[in-house]
Amino acid sequence: MVSIGLVIAQFYEDIAEAMEEQALKNASRLDVEIARTVSVRGVYDTPLAADRLARRDEIDAVTVLGAVITGDTDHDQVVAHTAAEKLSDVSLQRDTPVTFGVIGPAMSSAEAYERIDYGAEAIPIAVETVEELP
Repeated sequence: MVSIGLVIAQFYEDIAEAMEEQALKNASRLDVEIARTVSVRGVYDTPLAADRLARRDEIDAVTVLGAVITGDTDHDQVVAHTAAEKLSDVSLQRDTPVTFGVIGPAMSSAEAYERIDYGAEAIPIAVETVEELP
């Protein structure tokens, strides 16, 4: 059984809760254990939590969920790109798959709600990655 650590960015709480619910359904359907869930404030905060989970021997992969909604500036772009880069670093440095179930950037709240299922697809991607890596 694949064991996953789940990191959830709570800044957009309603979206985060819906994404977590869908992710847990996917985990149950795939007979995946969610060994530990860590909630953080926003997507920018996810790399440290992912790193802490990836250090744990019982964690086979880490899945990160959250949303980055556009505003009046390019802040959403900076947050999403920085988080993605740092999460890739965690994966490579810890030799642990880290899947990116983050919705955004450059989308409205309405668009994010429409894409909630997209984030939850990071669970099966994590399982596939664990099973395919030598």
